[in-house]
Amino acid sequence: MKERFPELDRRTARRRFERAAPTYGGASRLEAEIGARMLERLDYLKIAPRRILDAGSGPSREARGLASRYARPQIISLDFSPAMLRAGRSKFGFFRKEKLLCADLTQLPLASGTIDLAWSNMALHWVSEPLAAFKEFIRVLAPEGLLMFSSLGPDTLKELRVAAGATRVHEFIDMHDLGDMLVAAGFSAPVMDMEVLTFTYEHADALLADLRAGGQTNARADRPRGLSGKGFLKKLRASAGTRGTFEVVYGHAWKGVPRKLADGRDIVEFHAKPGR
Repeated sequence: MKERFPELDRRTARRRFERAAPTYGGASRLEAEIGARMLERLDYLKIAPRRILDAGSGPSREARGLASRYARPQIISLDFSPAMLRAGRSKFGFFRKEKLLCADLTQLPLASGTIDLAWSNMALHWVSEPLAAFKEFIRVLAPEGLLMFSSLGPDTLKELRVAAGATRVHEFIDMHDLGDMLVAAGFSAPVMDMEVLTFTYEHADALLADLRAGGQTNARADRPRGLSGKGFLKKLRASAGTRGTFEVVYGHAWKGVPRKLADGRDIVEFHAKPGR
């Protein structure tokens, strides 16, 4: 397992999402699609959660879908961007047991053992150390509670990384490393899988505009700080192409007694799906 990944500038990331809150809904097609696929996966898991944590909720896109599956659960939408939380208020509609929290995934302002389902759609890649977030998730989960999440994997935006340079695009964590982190945090029987989705745009500017509108721009602490200049932008448009690759990692795990092999090693299952 790789020990450390490039640090993210949390204040810059929050500022980008604050600015993108009005346009996020129209630009976040990937997040919407993955959220829908995650909701379908709940059909195969036997749970009846009374309290659900939507961690890194953004504008609470999946709140209605989560609430409709269970018997009047309380949904806690948590995000580090106040503007994103405000944008999601209308998603609850008739729900009376909603709660909005502005906080970081690595410092959850929740009592231990109070959450039945921790749900996180496309948020963990905005955390410099996901292990810290996993430790917080297992702390707040009740016994036999479930964590379900999605994140981005290493091949994400590989075309843009080649065109712009490594430090201008985030580095994303491999699903095997995330699985190891789940075990290290104390989760039982983690199940990991991934798929590759490709979005095609009319031109490179459309891809870049989508990323900006969704707040998905570079917040690496080691990013270049100077102005890029017209020459760089011209070269970027010419070489970035019209395709955007996204490697999507899915995972779920339970808070319980870890399964082990006879020699004491933890079992982690990995299932790779063919690219699209």
